[in-house]
Amino acid sequence: MAVRPTIALDRSSPVPLYFQVAEQLEAAIVDGALSPGDRISNEVDLAGSLGLSRPTLRQAIKVLVDKGMLVRKRGVGTQVVGNQIHRSLKLTSLYDDLHREGQHPRTDVLVCEVVQARDDVAAELGLEPGTAVWSLERVRRVGGEPLALLHNYLPVDVTDLRAADLETEGLYAVLREAGVRLRVANQRIGARRAEAREARLLDERRGAPLLTMQRLAYDDTGRAVEFGNHTYRPELYSFELNLVDRQ
Repeated sequence: MAVRPTIALDRSSPVPLYFQVAEQLEAAIVDGALSPGDRISNEVDLAGSLGLSRPTLRQAIKVLVDKGMLVRKRGVGTQVVGNQIHRSLKLTSLYDDLHREGQHPRTDVLVCEVVQARDDVAAELGLEPGTAVWSLERVRRVGGEPLALLHNYLPVDVTDLRAADLETEGLYAVLREAGVRLRVANQRIGARRAEAREARLLDERRGAPLLTMQRLAYDDTGRAVEFGNHTYRPELYSFELNLVDRQ
């Protein structure tokens, strides 16, 4: 059900009307009057109730879309999004990071099986093509919203993933319990457009922008034990880096 927020405009103020609307919508989100997942009345109805033109209201909505506080979804309308997850670039798991931020992640395990390694996977893990590896695919959710689609490949002798409860535990916690000590990883961050299946699983439109992260993790013996290809919804997730001048 669409929510019509309470907005009071001061037409005698020098502050532009679109900015007054944006400020009051932002305050409603910060104060909790509008909650993550709430759908705002469509632009025509809201503009009419405020006596504004549709372009003026659209400009106000865009301010909050650009801030990552609202998102426009085809066939749904404009919705309030949850607080964006900020993840520092350390050798940690998404599940552990979410817990540290007080979130309550839920995981849908889509695939957990032993397959023959494709050439690219085998090359990353230092194996012969066709070697048996674990193939793991999961959707990570926060607050009911899909946040990330996670693909991981591991050598079969690292641990028995079928014996793990990957719906309530993170992969790195499972590896720690198996005695695997992760020490270093190579990581690459990028972006691309969502393919049809990704869009469906992440509740996005086909072609929507996604953040990508590829990681190859090594244990304390120098062995490659995990190769991951992950995609994230950018309105809910970002990476943080600390940059230091070494000169």
